[in-house]
Amino acid sequence: MKNPNQNNQGFSIVELIIAMTITLVLAAVGSSILSSAFRIRSRENKKSDGLADAQRGLNLMTREIANAGYGLTGNGIVVSDSGTSSIRVRSNLNAASGETTSSTATDRDEDVKYLLYTDSSNSYIVRLDVNTAAQEMILANRVDALNIRYYADKVTYSQGTCDISDVRDAYGNTTAEVTSKSSAKYIVISVCVTLPAVGTENTAGYQPPTRVQLTSDTSLRNSYLVNY
Repeated sequence: MKNPNQNNQGFSIVELIIAMTITLVLAAVGSSILSSAFRIRSRENKKSDGLADAQRGLNLMTREIANAGYGLTGNGIVVSDSGTSSIRVRSNLNAASGETTSSTATDRDEDVKYLLYTDSSNSYIVRLDVNTAAQEMILANRVDALNIRYYADKVTYSQGTCDISDVRDAYGNTTAEVTSKSSAKYIVISVCVTLPAVGTENTAGYQPPTRVQLTSDTSLRNSYLVNY
């Protein structure tokens, strides 16, 4: 026989509705936070990949440009094919090897051009090996700007907007680029990596556009050498 003084166990319909509503609200909030975290993580991964990509390309450019003029009488820069967003350099890498082609810069990797190529939506740093039918290699595919500056001697500078500013010589005097690139002995390269905004401003997970500048400089180590 049921005890009339015993309390009924369980929840009422109202209590169940309230509990389910609270659970759904907490699940929605948690889902929004998790989604935001994933967007931020994805954005940071793209940023890291873009910077690593640009840094690798910049390092290769710097190394090869530094060798310009090896085994040649000039600094190795092809003046007619070099400018702010491109540079073409020559070097006779096998000049001391005694090979058939040791007297000319006609072998692979001895005549190289770097440039910024832009299509409808993307920009790339491209390496062209002129001596192998202009064989192309994409060094970086997340680059938005490339600026190359030519100086007669080593300089100091500040980073600007995808470029350099406040350029000074060894004595602290303001200095300008060389009039003719054939006189250049010091090259400064600036690369910018820009990531677009993610999400909608003033909403959870929004990431504003960001821009990072990478800069490298190098001396043309062979600019004072004569033909071997």
